[in-house]
Amino acid sequence: METDVTTELYPRERLGLVREATARAGLGAVLLTPGPDLRYVTGYDAKQLERLTCLVVPADADPFLVVPRLELPAARESRAGSLDVELVPWDETDDPYALVARRLPGGLDRVGLADRMWAVMALRFRAALPGAEQVAAGGVLRELRMRKSAAEVAALREAGAAIDRVHRRVPGFLKAGRTEREVGRDIADAITAEGHATVDFVIVGSGPNGANPHAELSDRVIAPGEPVVVDIGGTMPSGYCSDSTRNYCVGEPPAEYRAYYAVLEEAQRASCEAVRPGVTPEAVDAAARDVIAAAGYGEHFFHRTGHGIGLESHEEPYIVEGNREPLEAGMAFSVEPGIYPGAHGARIEDIVVCTDDGYEPMNVTGRGLVVVG
Repeated sequence: METDVTTELYPRERLGLVREATARAGLGAVLLTPGPDLRYVTGYDAKQLERLTCLVVPADADPFLVVPRLELPAARESRAGSLDVELVPWDETDDPYALVARRLPGGLDRVGLADRMWAVMALRFRAALPGAEQVAAGGVLRELRMRKSAAEVAALREAGAAIDRVHRRVPGFLKAGRTEREVGRDIADAITAEGHATVDFVIVGSGPNGANPHAELSDRVIAPGEPVVVDIGGTMPSGYCSDSTRNYCVGEPPAEYRAYYAVLEEAQRASCEAVRPGVTPEAVDAAARDVIAAAGYGEHFFHRTGHGIGLESHEEPYIVEGNREPLEAGMAFSVEPGIYPGAHGARIEDIVVCTDDGYEPMNVTGRGLVVVG
């Protein structure tokens, strides 16, 4: 992206939208400590420390950002420093929780606390604001965060292209006789080499480990003829995440694997093609699940079909039975059905964005099984 990414991803008007959402939720204020919500609102990727950093957004007063004096230079240099937010430093002998309470309008009945706030901080706020009920602030921000702006979609597209480049390098890392851990180390290096700021996860599930969707890297040696599930993701300098799963085999795979892999390809394609505004997440889930169940593999698909993605690798909306909130343009999520019979397994995962008339995939590498020598 050639333009000012920070300005586009974290626009000034977002603070006003949060303030309006706070009022609609019947809250007197929301209190956001370091984490994805604070970054979403201000662009400030603050350190999570025992010293309190907290953005306070009252429903009917100006927002302010409480920061330890040690962190004041970082706050000023961040995107938050260019917003209409007063920076309020506190010193080592101050009580920052009491400071927040004093500056809030009196008579607040309810305040929202960041979903990722440390428990010790939530308890300190409870003591400092004894007359106010504390609730999770995630509900205030979810409507905003679920609907990605054009700049956010561009950031996810960039992240998808970066992880696609890594998958194109994976065949060069996979060889019989290597361990999952050795392959995983090479993949992690490739994730950062291809533009990510951090590596969030690397799954290299060979043979029976491929039947565990969240397998950890191990010293298991990859044998000839074994399928390998590679699920990888990272966070880009923009703060937005990638996540993609592809499947490989070191040599010719077992016939039964070929059979259910063809079913999985059909299921993942059907699920993606079900995505459009007005369709429910549970219908997208069912589109994949029905194909897999009809082929006799229903019991081997035991997780939801997808999860939202953005500043977190897992966020709303969740693509699962029971979620009947209609999709809207701008919602971004994974479509990742899997089949895990036990001796091996497979999962195909793309990040997609719901558009005005369908969907756009953020990942464009082939979904077919890649056989490497």
